[in-house]
Amino acid sequence: MSAREAAMAQKILIVDDDKYTRTFLEGVFRSSPAETQFAEDAAEARRLFAATDFNLIIMDQRLPDGNGLDLLREMRSDRPQQMAILITGYADVQDAVRAVREGLFDYLTKPFDNIEELEAVVEKALELDRAYREINDLRRSLDGDNSAPIHIGQSPAMIALQKKIRQVAPLDVTVLIEGESGTGKELAARSIYAQSTRTSGRMLEVNCGALSEQLLESTLFGYEKGAFTGAVKSTPGYFEEADGGILFLDEITDMSPKLQSSLLRVLQEHTFTPLGSARVCSSDFRLICATNQRLADEVKAGNFREDLYYRINVVALDILPLRERVEDIIPLAVHFLEHFNAKFDKNVGPLTPEALYLLERYPWPGNVRQLQHTIERAVALHAGGPVSSADLDDISEDLIDEDRTDGAVISYQKERELFERDYLTRLLEKAEGNVSEAARLSGIPRQNLYVRMKRWGLS
Repeated sequence: MSAREAAMAQKILIVDDDKYTRTFLEGVFRSSPAETQFAEDAAEARRLFAATDFNLIIMDQRLPDGNGLDLLREMRSDRPQQMAILITGYADVQDAVRAVREGLFDYLTKPFDNIEELEAVVEKALELDRAYREINDLRRSLDGDNSAPIHIGQSPAMIALQKKIRQVAPLDVTVLIEGESGTGKELAARSIYAQSTRTSGRMLEVNCGALSEQLLESTLFGYEKGAFTGAVKSTPGYFEEADGGILFLDEITDMSPKLQSSLLRVLQEHTFTPLGSARVCSSDFRLICATNQRLADEVKAGNFREDLYYRINVVALDILPLRERVEDIIPLAVHFLEHFNAKFDKNVGPLTPEALYLLERYPWPGNVRQLQHTIERAVALHAGGPVSSADLDDISEDLIDEDRTDGAVISYQKERELFERDYLTRLLEKAEGNVSEAARLSGIPRQNLYVRMKRWGLS
């Protein structure tokens, strides 16, 4: 399903008894591809909620027949992953802040002063909803097989990669996977194995850059007892043990010229000789290689054998860095959030709008692996509740440093954002977390201060 088709399939429920607000929101969403339904009271909202799976609910806090916040709690108890935004007046902001801490996605204050902010919050809520649904669909498709590799993401690049993996996996051809460190090359290799005709055999993995030439040679070829110092017993190598299965050589560019030559001979002759032995062995294994370098460039530079390059580059898979497929960041973050909640037996989340903005702005030099570690750290250190930008301080500080490089001129809007975040952080530290005192010191009305604090995930 395309992004446009996904948006058209989305449904939004707006619950508000005020005719002006309903007319205003109807105008805001008129150009949206999502389907919008309206309710004037809690009874009608319950009826529509029971009949339809809504992607987002926008609820006024004060309804003629009930409290909107209580109604949202009731709805979210039935559908825990329900995305919901509360519409509140300034007098009820504290209740809304508490609701966000309980897992409400966000709140908006009336009157609506900034339509762009409203549209941005709704867009992020729908994006998070899509991410949860994608993860749930993937889990259902696995049908309880927790060992199956999970490819998260709906970017055009990831969809094309998944399609190519499905095409090449059943074919007994050598595959070369290229991509920066942390992009998921090992996951792609495992996915090929899981969909191949060789699952009755083993998949053996070795990182060529992590072993010395001698240790890598003995690992691949195996050795006889007494072949070298420390060889106390005969040991089969990966060439032999991968018979009928798949051998995955990661970081193939780190293989020495000598072993490149030896590997080429094995691939040409389908035979090998263990170290210290005179016997010639044969093995039927499928080879998958991976590298974080452009192998063609390494060939031109004279660092990699050209004949071996053509031998292993039968089918090439290119995995783009995470910064070039931003659409995959939020689904991946949601996946890791749920994974580490289960691992640590915690209930951390959801991600706040400010956290989502930060995750998508960050360039992720360490790619998916860095994102995984960032979410793991946030869950490990969090007592429970929503994950705000303040809980992602490891990347937040990096982003500030990157934005404010020495002598660099950044946009006025970005500089203003950086100032506001820094100022509010220092202000709350000075006031020891007391919002009334912070409002007095800053001269910012308390209700406006709450709105600014919410924007940056400060509490």
